[in-house]
Amino acid sequence: MLVTAYLAIVFLLALCVGLELTARRVTPPQSTPTAVANPAFRGFQTIFLRAYLLALWADWLQGPYLYKLYLHYSFLESQIAILYVCGLASCVLFAPFAGWLPQALGRRQTCLLFCLSYSACCLTKLSRDYFVLIVGRILGGLSTSLLATAFEAWYVHRHVDVHDFPKEWIPSTFTKAATWNHGLAVGAGLVANLLAEWLHLGPVAPFLLAVPCLACCGWVVLTDWGKEEAQGVPEVDKQTLLTGTPNGGVTHLSAKARFSRSCHEGLRCLLSDRRVMLLGGVQALFESVLYIFVFLWTPVLDPHGPPLGIVFSCLMAASMVGSSLYRLATSTQYRLQPGHVLCLAVLMAFFSFFMLTFSTAPGQPRPHESFLAFLLLELACGLYFPAVSFLQGRVIPEEKRAGVLAWFRLPLHLLACLGLLALHGEVSGTGGGEGGGGTRHMFGGCAVMMLAALMAVVSLFTLGRNDTDLRLEGNRAEWEM
Repeated sequence: MLVTAYLAIVFLLALCVGLELTARRVTPPQSTPTAVANPAFRGFQTIFLRAYLLALWADWLQGPYLYKLYLHYSFLESQIAILYVCGLASCVLFAPFAGWLPQALGRRQTCLLFCLSYSACCLTKLSRDYFVLIVGRILGGLSTSLLATAFEAWYVHRHVDVHDFPKEWIPSTFTKAATWNHGLAVGAGLVANLLAEWLHLGPVAPFLLAVPCLACCGWVVLTDWGKEEAQGVPEVDKQTLLTGTPNGGVTHLSAKARFSRSCHEGLRCLLSDRRVMLLGGVQALFESVLYIFVFLWTPVLDPHGPPLGIVFSCLMAASMVGSSLYRLATSTQYRLQPGHVLCLAVLMAFFSFFMLTFSTAPGQPRPHESFLAFLLLELACGLYFPAVSFLQGRVIPEEKRAGVLAWFRLPLHLLACLGLLALHGEVSGTGGGEGGGGTRHMFGGCAVMMLAALMAVVSLFTLGRNDTDLRLEGNRAEWEM
């Protein structure tokens, strides 16, 4: 496995470069020329990305060795499963709070809170006490929720309400962030492997490195973002912060009312449009099994001695390959629709979990086949996320999107928690572990969920066979579903 992992990362990185160059040649540039030529916008974009990318880097550093760290502390797989469940459950509990907090506390202050809470989460990894680690997972759930909302909220507010830049320029910033995010994920695996294995600092080292990264992120938010806000309209003036309204209304009721209305309108949109319901079902089924995969990939491969950081980089590079393939597939040269790509991604994920039910048979593990299946799953993820993002943008009205996506995430996290709890029961009852029956049964359950997601995708595009909202503009290829 050691040689396989290093050969795989070299091959995948070369493939990423080749596909990226090809994709840039056959697809038009994503950024608006006016935005690129505007120095004020470029400066504002740089100030935002400087902090946001540091936050993403700190987040990725914690991915490769989380399970290994708990195993290093001699916890059983069933105990580790509970730690993961605590993290997912806290995401469910804090998601509404994270959406409301930037409006009540202030967007910049919420980003600073993220830096503090995630730093505390990383520092709890120094303890071997199970209760302290549970607290760390809860803080991690809060931090993950804030990362998904607070930075974007600050950027959109400053972009539209303060600088009055065109809304059409917003995607250029987040497209650039997404491009950097893939590279950061691959680099995080390499750096984590360097610290934990090459320098023999142990699995806690990447978490400790994340703390100064978060401190740098907080410093940028405190200084550069503070200067940015000082040059424009203050984000939250003192009267608004104390009363919720500039003229002294009831404390924070305006923020709570906006959030409540957003959730109510989101639920009404979800129940009234069958396309939205089916798309939510696909997202809940697909992404919930990804949380289970995040828990299981380490115990499946680790007993065979691969460098986990390199394996993590391989998985992220496979996802980059999928993203580049999506751009190529939907270009004017190949003219595939996002619906076709989404169907292909779910089918690939189903086949990946189907492979894993055989490669993790008790007493007969086949780690190379499992590694290949994991790469195929990440490749499917690279195809899935841009396709589902496009469809969400078409079927969900922009003003209701935040509320609808909040409802999407609820069954997603609940399904993941139930899956991990089921695995905890299997492990406790059968002594699962690597190659154990519990792991194989869980992969079988994931395959069934992917099959259900595939049926939902087919139903979605059967329902909207002639729906132009589900097609790329200027691409009139016939649906073949």
